Amino acid sequence: MPSFALNHMTVARAGYRDLLDIAARLGCVGIEVRNDLPGELFDGIDPAEAGRMARDKGLRILAVAEVKRFNDWSDEKAAEAAALIAIAKAAGAEAVSLIPRNDGLGLGNGERQANLRLALRELKPMLEEAGLIGLVEPLGFEICALRHKSEAVDVIEALGGAGTFKLVHDTFHHYLAGGGPLFPEHTGIVHVSGVVDQTLAISEMGDEHRILVDERDRLGNVAQIDALTEAGYRGPVSLEAFASEVHDLADPVGALETSMNFIRARQRAAAA
Repeated sequence: MPSFALNHMTVARAGYRDLLDIAARLGCVGIEVRNDLPGELFDGIDPAEAGRMARDKGLRILAVAEVKRFNDWSDEKAAEAAALIAIAKAAGAEAVSLIPRNDGLGLGNGERQANLRLALRELKPMLEEAGLIGLVEPLGFEICALRHKSEAVDVIEALGGAGTFKLVHDTFHHYLAGGGPLFPEHTGIVHVSGVVDQTLAISEMGDEHRILVDERDRLGNVAQIDALTEAGYRGPVSLEAFASEVHDLADPVGALETSMNFIRARQRAAAA
């Protein structure tokens, strides 16, 4: 059975203290915090204090997100990454999230790989000095300059960076990218969300359609988790839903618990 975690996006209306309370009530092993939600990171709480608050609840800060467009490297991007790494280290976080550019630029074969290599080469010593992991998240959208995990793995291995960089296996993005190899040994965290609208073509699926996983799911979340587990993955499975209907839930704890129990029940049935 997976160890669950909670990405702040799933309860985007909640403040940091409420995020901790919800995750603890659900028995999660940890949380992921984000700098792309309204308000300040940690609600303006000093990162060291924010980390202490999480640990007092028995929670790990699995990742601080995110360095946006990390593979569009520049002096400004280096400064942005350094600032987030410093915050994550102060909070006692385990990783920072690295999100590729998703604007239809830098897509050329050869160009993609060169830009990725430059960014990871520069990030590697920064992360190593801080004792942090860089979580690289390929996005399945056709306009993304890093769609496929295989390209990330090729560059990570070429740089000798397997101990510094890990992949995010996002079930939504894996589905959009057409699947492919799983790379469990390179995976640091799994993100799960469901899409249930039967009228959507794959090319029409967006973050706004990502809800909690239930029996209507089109993405094969449970099958993806099962395949990763069977291949040796033992890390956390983090709930990451973007849809406003999830953010507006009157009882997020109950809804999240229902989704977690659904995933567990399907896994038990598959293992029987």
